[in-house]
Amino acid sequence: MLSYTCKTAVKAVIYLASKYETSERSGIKEISEYIDASEHTVGKILQTLVKQEVINSAKGPSGGFYISKEQRKQTIMNIVMAIDGKQVFKECGLALNKCSDTHPCPIHNEYKKAKDVIEKLFNTKKIVDLCGSVNNGLSHLIG
Repeated sequence: MLSYTCKTAVKAVIYLASKYETSERSGIKEISEYIDASEHTVGKILQTLVKQEVINSAKGPSGGFYISKEQRKQTIMNIVMAIDGKQVFKECGLALNKCSDTHPCPIHNEYKKAKDVIEKLFNTKKIVDLCGSVNNGLSHLIG
């Protein structure tokens, strides 16, 4: 359902949020290594997230990417909106162009329920809710 780019963005933001307590700023190389993604992809994603004000960046010797206290309170949906947009919750599970309630694909009704659950999750879970388990070693960001 989410694009690879969006999944990578979520992991990158969670990583930055996990660094908040130490006030560390992270570079593209560090982030890409930690979440096991290409530097090129991570660089483009981070630029988009800065433009959409999901995260921040600073230039110079002590520069890098970081997230503020207020930004940590954002829901995961803000990341999804910045990368994939709202249409991700309107797409057909079989990628049919003309799938609808009146002209459904074979998995339309079940897929619609699953999308609704995921959309609710992304609208309620905050970034700060997800970084604690990473810091405690209870969850991880690489496969």
